[in-house]
Amino acid sequence: MSRQHRILAAALGAAVLVGAAIAAPDAGATTRSVDDTVRLNEIQVVGSHNSYKRFLEPAEESVLRSFIGDGANAMQYQHPPLPEQFATQKVRQIELDVFVDSAGGRYANPLIRGAAGLGPYDPAMSDAGIKVLHIQDIDYHSTCIAFIDCLEQIEGWSDANPSHLPIAVLVELKDDPLSFGDLTFTTPEPWTTARMDELDAEIRSVMDPEDLITPDDVRGGASTLEEAVTTTGWPTIGESRGKVMFMMDNGGGYRTNYLAGHPSLQGRVLFTNANPGDDDAAFVKRNDPFDASIPGLVQAGYVVRTRADGDTAEARANDTGPRDAALASGAQWVSTDYQAPGMALGFTTDYVVEIPGGTVARCNPVLQPVECVDAELDTIYQVPNETTTTTTTSTTTTAPSSTTTGVAQPTTASPATPVSASASYTG
Repeated sequence: MSRQHRILAAALGAAVLVGAAIAAPDAGATTRSVDDTVRLNEIQVVGSHNSYKRFLEPAEESVLRSFIGDGANAMQYQHPPLPEQFATQKVRQIELDVFVDSAGGRYANPLIRGAAGLGPYDPAMSDAGIKVLHIQDIDYHSTCIAFIDCLEQIEGWSDANPSHLPIAVLVELKDDPLSFGDLTFTTPEPWTTARMDELDAEIRSVMDPEDLITPDDVRGGASTLEEAVTTTGWPTIGESRGKVMFMMDNGGGYRTNYLAGHPSLQGRVLFTNANPGDDDAAFVKRNDPFDASIPGLVQAGYVVRTRADGDTAEARANDTGPRDAALASGAQWVSTDYQAPGMALGFTTDYVVEIPGGTVARCNPVLQPVECVDAELDTIYQVPNETTTTTTTSTTTTAPSSTTTGVAQPTTASPATPVSASASYTG
């Protein structure tokens, strides 16, 4: 069944649930207005940071802390499988860290795991293809080891829930080497332009053209992508429901290589992290929620991702200042490691990041679009641990998720004396 047919079927089902529209002609007026007039950039949602990440097993955690001590606290967070985040945690933006693994097996025997005497990590690591993990040899447990598996989880949930707001996927290309004492770490393959072509190809192998929002879709007849978003504007919510868009976290040479042969991102899948005024500027990353430029960027037509917390610091201190600043900034995507209550594991606080009012999304506080109602933007949400939820406008079904690995709780035992070296944590 095509996506258009799925959306039509969902709409017909919703009409049955709320009663005959003919008998109550105004019942769906607000939703129709939202779909027709509110644009993709005129809303705000919560996203998850390093959305695939799982805890190390206790033996691995013990080894890690023997090297870096309390430095391991910065990595003491994890997330449920992607479909669960969409269905029960109201997440509409995720982040995936990707590593080239052209021959397969490059990351199959992590250093920390070997030191813990646990042997190879997971058979899926032996397969060729892009891998999803946080830091090679150090922090590698993932709910979807292969990038393709992550994409299939996203697509499966999206197909089952075609009226969802667009899901934004932030992709960070990783190939930095590690240096720590005398240890020998796995050297990643570099992200060349050819490997970036393969990244696009893997996405297109799972996502049909009608499933995607690409730079070409947004540019339309404008001469550049930047001109389109600052004049014509982004697609409407109605044009964006049930779709997925991808953005590149990296800048610098990664962005330059991705643009090579693709001016203004012609033919590309990802929106680049560009500078305002550049031909490819549409998505702008501003991780600091106190950055005074964010409201202006939002008003100009760009979409912005910022962070409410990082390295577990705000959650441990229950510091809601950055969270509140991020939400007030108008950034369309506010990323966190704590998008639902009870996620502060290994320590105890009530810290959580949610859209005010408890809705999946809200009308952008800076742009304040007319005829926009928070509760009408996306109603696909179910109480955790339930299989389905019916609302006045939609029925939600959770797509099956793959088996997860590395689900052990983090250890709180006192760390051994760390070796004499400095550790660097990369987000």
